[in-house]
Amino acid sequence: MRINQLSLTNFRSYAQLDLILNKGTTTFIGDNGSGKTNIAEAIIYLSFLSSHRTSQNQPLILLGNTQAIIRAEIIKDERALQVDLEINISKANRARLNQNPVRSQREILGACQTVYFSPEDLDLVRGDPNERRNFLDRLLITRSPRLAGVITDYDRVVKQRNVLLKTRAPQSALTPWNEQFLTLAAKLTTERIKLCEALNPWVEESYKNLNEAKKATISYRSSTLGLTNDFNTNLEHLSQRLIEVQYQEIERGVTLLGPHRDDLLLNLGEFPAKGYASHGESWSFAISLRLGAFKLLRSEGLEPILILDDIFAELDTKRRIQLVEATRTAEQTIITTAVESDLPDGLETERRYVLFGKVVEGKK
Repeated sequence: MRINQLSLTNFRSYAQLDLILNKGTTTFIGDNGSGKTNIAEAIIYLSFLSSHRTSQNQPLILLGNTQAIIRAEIIKDERALQVDLEINISKANRARLNQNPVRSQREILGACQTVYFSPEDLDLVRGDPNERRNFLDRLLITRSPRLAGVITDYDRVVKQRNVLLKTRAPQSALTPWNEQFLTLAAKLTTERIKLCEALNPWVEESYKNLNEAKKATISYRSSTLGLTNDFNTNLEHLSQRLIEVQYQEIERGVTLLGPHRDDLLLNLGEFPAKGYASHGESWSFAISLRLGAFKLLRSEGLEPILILDDIFAELDTKRRIQLVEATRTAEQTIITTAVESDLPDGLETERRYVLFGKVVEGKK
């Protein structure tokens, strides 16, 4: 998979940007604030319908406008697909596939598949559980775009349950929402556990390849005991647990179980990485999560675009080398960097320079 053409209209710093992208690796070099990461962000947004930098639409839209457009021609299996995404401040986003409107923007998920690295990846190890849940859910969507609907519906049902719990609504009002909640919670938990089981050996291998002495492993920690990779088992356990906590939920006015309270456990040897890993080990683990995801997807027949967003300045030589090796297996890699000398030796790349609103080839 690769992007052949990318056009941005009123997206971040670009009133209009039109790019032709080639196979292999392309590096965008520019000073901080010049707009190089905006290019990577646009591709990531197409992949997940959300940004890795902000949860709001407004910052994505050039000041003075109410709408931004990302348009891409994507080549997959030698077939071209045009995707248009309209990002709006005051109304729902809209999308088109091959110039045909779709009912929901979620219908474009899967058209552009990416694995990205960014300086914020350290939060996967050191940050809150929400960072790790988001990592899992984005990888789930990349593997199986239909699960985006499960994730969205689950979040909606949890919000509605919380409203009813806070207002101490009668049980008759909660019952239909409980049924939806349990089905969606069991489904999402099952898929996350399956993903962790599939991802773990790839993470372990990637960490070992960084010449780290300790063994890195991942596992899923649920707020409900006894959950497995079987949907029916999980539905039974969650149903029983919901009965046990129903009075606590009413007292506290919040949903006390479910995948929104779960975590991805990262272990180095017998200890959790969070709190025990050194700065270098934390970076190695973060890289191993992303590289593991990339290798897992490729083992399943997918060819995601690899995005390395301003990451080389954070890494030492051995960690840079592992990322360079990954670029050699990707059909297309997009790199951004502020300092050209941060690019590692042996990186074969086309270089383009970002100069505050425009992109040029060759030397600045």
